[in-house]
Amino acid sequence: MSLTTELRKQSPLREVEGIPLPAATVDNWSQIQKFEGKPDDLLICTYPKSGTTWIQEIVDMIEQNGDLEKCQRAIIQHRHPFIEWARPPQPSGVEKAKAMASPRTLRTHLPTQLLPPSFWENNCKFLYVARNAKDCMVSYYHFQRMNQTLPDPGTWEEYFETFTSGRVAWGPWYDHVKGWWEVKDRYQILFLFYEDIKKDPKQEIQKVMQFMGKNLDETVLDSIVQETSFEKMKENPMTNRSTVPRSILDRSISPFMRKGTVGDWKNHFTVAQNEMFDEIYRKKMEGTSINFCMEL
Repeated sequence: MSLTTELRKQSPLREVEGIPLPAATVDNWSQIQKFEGKPDDLLICTYPKSGTTWIQEIVDMIEQNGDLEKCQRAIIQHRHPFIEWARPPQPSGVEKAKAMASPRTLRTHLPTQLLPPSFWENNCKFLYVARNAKDCMVSYYHFQRMNQTLPDPGTWEEYFETFTSGRVAWGPWYDHVKGWWEVKDRYQILFLFYEDIKKDPKQEIQKVMQFMGKNLDETVLDSIVQETSFEKMKENPMTNRSTVPRSILDRSISPFMRKGTVGDWKNHFTVAQNEMFDEIYRKKMEGTSINFCMEL
């Protein structure tokens, strides 16, 4: 077993209120909880591997009125501080957010119950993107294979078990999605589906634009649709994480932007796994009105 594998077996997830989180995040927890959201903040919220980078680029292009050059000002992960990010001695996500001028666009993977309370108190705007659980699992599996800071996912069979039981960073997919779905009408929340953005990017980008209080003309909108396509973003060093050191994201194992499709789960799930998953899903999602599209 190589040293990296050895280290990854030990890169533990620790729990906050029963939710597994990266150890460095938990070490920084009091600072995260005390974070002061401002009324003009826009918080991008997602479960991991649900189109976070994609929606960030869309939001940034709308903010910059479609100006491509401005969107090249920094790599995507530096444009919108990730609230719970911590890797000492580098400045934490909270510190980066505090240093940022308003209006700020921030991001998080936190479920509703772990979000710093000030975001709710200050009635910030939330943009949530949800992706169907099966594709999300496949994407998360490949991401954990290449992300050296998360536990090694093991085999696909092992990971299937880990994911369905919610023992992954940021906790169970079901609870995360349901949590945000349940509060969407009580706060300023725009709830979008990954599959809808894939199906009709222009319509969904228009919703984001209106939610952000922007009014961009048709040509700008078309250009945003084009520039935020998976193909464009996969080639763009500002969005494809190619600048991240290999010791953190090992792209020789899997690219950060892998396929970006809907229905790739069919290339991974066995018939038995699919039946098992559907059964677990039915129980976990019982009583919720949320509907996902599993293939396009």
